[in-house]
Amino acid sequence: MSISAKQKQHLKALAHALKPVVLIGSNGLTQAVLDEIENALAYHELIKVKIGGGEREERIQIAEEISSSLKADTIQIIGRVGIFYRPSDKKKIQLP
Repeated sequence: MSISAKQKQHLKALAHALKPVVLIGSNGLTQAVLDEIENALAYHELIKVKIGGGEREERIQIAEEISSSLKADTIQIIGRVGIFYRPSDKKKIQLP
């Protein structure tokens, strides 16, 4: 799904008040973590994931892997927190 700049801005504003629902620890991105992110995206549509450890390039690589394997959009990465969005069938979030 292609998200416009205006839609990304709207999603960033909505995500501001959210707390990370999944924490990626020292073991990195495992299948169990991907499954948990999948469940969170299916339920919430818009989530924050805290990516622990590693350098900035490694965190960006993990975020890209999450996006590609779960067909989600990376909205923003700030420090160790990534914001991901994938619309569900129920359309909980209305985009402009």
